[in-house]
Amino acid sequence: MIQPFDDTYFMKKALQEAEMAFEKGEIPVGAVIVIDNKVIARGHNLTEMLTDVTAHAEMQAVTAASNFLGGKYLKDCTLYVTLEPCQMCAGALYWSQISKIVYGARDLERGCINLNTKLHPKTTIQGGVLETEASELLKRFFIQKRNLN
Repeated sequence: MIQPFDDTYFMKKALQEAEMAFEKGEIPVGAVIVIDNKVIARGHNLTEMLTDVTAHAEMQAVTAASNFLGGKYLKDCTLYVTLEPCQMCAGALYWSQISKIVYGARDLERGCINLNTKLHPKTTIQGGVLETEASELLKRFFIQKRNLN
């Protein structure tokens, strides 16, 4: 029997957020934060709309999750994000003490793994969940952006 609430299920929710970013002309990265198989926060890139370089999907979701939980720590929570977190987002995730990060596509240039950004010692990270779908969405965005310019 297939578990209805697995990593693929929640990454699909993050991809829906990424699609919303795409429709707004934002780099299509989406995120959801889950606790006890319940989505408590959603976010997608809003850097262009808000003219704020910190308005990444993960930052939007962390803020929403903290507001939902009434505290700054996200212990027992899992972040599902379509692209490996950047150094800035990984730093915020460190301070949030989030338990797990699951990402779709790797970011070989700006991602936290290649930049050796430290995560909280109790945080686990897993990649490659719906990687093809996340990568294709990003590729489609940048192809469309190049064709418009």
